[in-house]
Amino acid sequence: MFASVRVLVLLCLGLLLKVAGVPAPTIEVIGALDGLSEDDIIDALDLGLVQNISVLITLESVLTNLMTRQRDNSIDFTAQNTLILEMTLDTVSCSAGVNDTVFASFSQTFDPPVVIPTLGTADSGPIDNVDMVQGILGTLSIIPLEELDILDMNITIRVASIGGVGGIPLALNGLMQSDVPTKYTVETLSF
Repeated sequence: MFASVRVLVLLCLGLLLKVAGVPAPTIEVIGALDGLSEDDIIDALDLGLVQNISVLITLESVLTNLMTRQRDNSIDFTAQNTLILEMTLDTVSCSAGVNDTVFASFSQTFDPPVVIPTLGTADSGPIDNVDMVQGILGTLSIIPLEELDILDMNITIRVASIGGVGGIPLALNGLMQSDVPTKYTVETLSF
């Protein structure tokens, strides 16, 4: 990883801690971060890039076992930016589930990319072809929980972009997040 990206991550971490009123990390703490990747730091701080998830289960998905876009969306999430710099989300691949069991997986390249403002949020927009790994019946059984765990998420972002242009590219792999609030909408059959 570029030295400048590591410095940027540590700078943002320091500023975030300062704003939160946490004492500045000591040299020993910074030294302990030396062996960690940016992904490890984000997971350790429990920053959570996903604020919430919305899932639409369509009648078509019951037949095809895929949540395909039949209306405006089938799954989308709200991405949050805890940095004091704009962040642009270019790609995401994700496995989500409950109790270490994968219920849904997808990959998405955003065109246009999702621009997440400084200390703000942005909607991912509709994501097509979400694989319901446990099938429709398994997925229906987790709806009452109203939450999902991000078991494995790989993203490509650009930090310090301006209006979604430019920025420092950064690939974050193996991100995890627990208990993400999830809203499910199930289409009903009408005659």
